[in-house]
Amino acid sequence: MSREVPKKKAKKEVYVDYSMMFVVLFLLVFGLVMLYSTSSYDGRLKWGDSAYYLKHQMLPTALGVGLMVVVSRIPYHLYKKMATLAYVLSIVLVLLVKTPMGMTINKASRWIKIGGVSIQPAEAAKLAMIIVLATFISKLSKNITNPKAFWVVLAVPLPVCVLVWKITSNLSSAVIIFGIAFLMLFVATPGYRRFIALVAFAAAGAAGVVALVVKAGYHSELNFRFARILAWLDPEAYVNDKGYQTLQSLYAIGSGGLFGKGLGESMQKLGFIPEAQNDMIFSIICEELGIVGAIAVMLMFIVLIYRMMIIAQNAPDMYGALLVIGVMAHISIQVILNIAVVTNTIPNTGITLPFISYGGTAVLFLLTEIGIVFNVARHIEV
Repeated sequence: MSREVPKKKAKKEVYVDYSMMFVVLFLLVFGLVMLYSTSSYDGRLKWGDSAYYLKHQMLPTALGVGLMVVVSRIPYHLYKKMATLAYVLSIVLVLLVKTPMGMTINKASRWIKIGGVSIQPAEAAKLAMIIVLATFISKLSKNITNPKAFWVVLAVPLPVCVLVWKITSNLSSAVIIFGIAFLMLFVATPGYRRFIALVAFAAAGAAGVVALVVKAGYHSELNFRFARILAWLDPEAYVNDKGYQTLQSLYAIGSGGLFGKGLGESMQKLGFIPEAQNDMIFSIICEELGIVGAIAVMLMFIVLIYRMMIIAQNAPDMYGALLVIGVMAHISIQVILNIAVVTNTIPNTGITLPFISYGGTAVLFLLTEIGIVFNVARHIEV
């Protein structure tokens, strides 16, 4: 009598977005190359080591890649249980800036030191807000169409935004956090009237502020952000003050031409653009690699955002889709604003270019967010 051999359970196929993985790794490697090219002069001048900034960026990048792999294996639904903790922790970290744990770098108090490691709380707040809002909106589900629910969701990030703005004097990060919330709510809510009204109101408010600043003119007591608006409108008139960095950035972009001067051949990085490895690294990319190189970098970000859109559309549930949309919103807002600042499309403000600008905390949390996206992708049925 023959005995039936039990059939082995078919192993579930896991979806891996290899194109997105390639883009992320490319941006990381390209970022390290450009960081070394941009910062070598400054590193040698200030620290006696041309690879100073590269060495300090490689460790958090390596840790971030490891964290990305680990997070991609952790079921994303666990973050629902951590949403309240993440919200409270993001507020506590920002408040710690005003304690002895706070650090001041380049006259900006935006960091805290924990166990010898410096952390920028605003970066942690961006990730926390993605988790919190994804949890909140998915729980509301269809009730999100209720006007009261809509305004409550939009109010959730406001305390964190205000704290980041007032305590760390980091208005740009506060704007990005609110922008993440706005885009997540936009995708989750049917209808566009309220969003069009909000955008129109914000645009009118911004235009009003610009008009008032222009009317007031420049004087020594003018708020430094308002002074940046005047420098944005006419950078040459403020070449020795707020317009200096913007003009040098535009010189770098203009001198690069179509194909650039060549990797490592930038002149503007030789002390003309202060801290070029931070907010203004895109101008050095334009100078060394030209318009062609700059477009190639922008195309890489477009591919990255597109792949995240595909993952969000195919996510197994609303919560997973919202997590991906939050990460997509974060990266797209930051890329657009950074390039806009470098090209003087908007007033100068401290916004880094994801994966490329110098900043350990930023790359660590960005890679954690990418790990969450990969985890959602792993649950897509193929």
